[in-house]
Amino acid sequence: MTTDQLFAGRYRLEGRLGVGGMSTVRLAFDTRLERNVAVKLLAEHLAQDASFVSRFRREALAAARLVHPNIVQVFDFGSDQESSRQFIVMEYVDGQSCAEILRERGHLDPEEAVDILAQSCRGLDYAHRNGVVHRDVKPGNLLLSADGMIKLADFGIAKAAEQSDITKVGSVLGTAAYLSPEQARGEPAGPPSDLYALGVVAYQLMAGRLPYQAASLTDLARQQSTPPPRLDDLVPDVPATLAAAVQRALAGDPEQRYADAGEMEKALQQGLDGRGPTSVTETAWLGPDDPTESTQALSRTSATSALPPRRRQLEPIDEPPPARAPAPAPPRRAARSRSAAPPPEVTRGGGPGKWVALLVVLALIVAGVVAYQAVSKDKQAVQLREQVQGKANDAIDNLRGLISDNTR
Repeated sequence: MTTDQLFAGRYRLEGRLGVGGMSTVRLAFDTRLERNVAVKLLAEHLAQDASFVSRFRREALAAARLVHPNIVQVFDFGSDQESSRQFIVMEYVDGQSCAEILRERGHLDPEEAVDILAQSCRGLDYAHRNGVVHRDVKPGNLLLSADGMIKLADFGIAKAAEQSDITKVGSVLGTAAYLSPEQARGEPAGPPSDLYALGVVAYQLMAGRLPYQAASLTDLARQQSTPPPRLDDLVPDVPATLAAAVQRALAGDPEQRYADAGEMEKALQQGLDGRGPTSVTETAWLGPDDPTESTQALSRTSATSALPPRRRQLEPIDEPPPARAPAPAPPRRAARSRSAAPPPEVTRGGGPGKWVALLVVLALIVAGVVAYQAVSKDKQAVQLREQVQGKANDAIDNLRGLISDNTR
């Protein structure tokens, strides 16, 4: 295409602003509205995927409806008849991407980083409330204008590419470091996935490095099951409260991250001021060690959720519970003497020996009364009374033995 030809009959293409695996961004001049714009030209081979083209148009339309100061405005999209190239016309941001800033400066001060992150949270919060998930938050898609305004770019393109085999190499492997654990396991992305990716960006802006250094998606998923090194350990200028705020955004469990981007913005601002918690419990990273173990991890997590919160902090989910020592055998009971008291279960319930003993006692009492009356008129009443009393004492002793034998 020569300089005299207009792309899509309207745009005069000029210098190249950036290039990626899926597209090339060119500075262009809109001859109708007489303003500079950015034209994203999708790779030529993408036009061969009809399903991708259909999804791309649908998502581009959704992105065009987002009008917010922290989101790059989409002006136009379609297909050029001459080249059959799919394109998006966007607002031109005169400035640098955060990826370019990191290449030049290495890392940013906490104050400058939080300002960029807070504006990014506002853009994401607006998009999420309107049902749009970015899915590709990374430094290259955070544009910093000359007046200090952060704008999120490339809404919708990642979703159109999710189910396309043609684009997997360029879109997934190129941004693997910013994939949330649920995305690495093949689950659909949602607002918590964007917050995780922004947490990775926050870590990278302040530390000058990624929280996880992985060579593959499987390796990344394994590392994401444990918390990364704390920011305040790597960069002394980062307050512990700010490090904890970033750490929470990187939680492996989406439920343990922030409820929305607005809450994340507030936590980052407070963390910079030294307010808020200084640590995040390691239970926020409980999850599968391998993306193929999702089912097993869910069952392990469910079992752990029944434990009290403090115990879950002290006992990792993959660590087996300590073995219990066998209970000591009960001591053997010594033989009881006849005078020993009967056991509680016998005295409570009773048995046949108890009733026999009672009948014997009644018989002895009746016999004693009859004998006593028979000799009461005799002159030897005293002697007989003593004999009866002696026999009664013997009978009582025999009765005690009988009771003991029958209730043992």
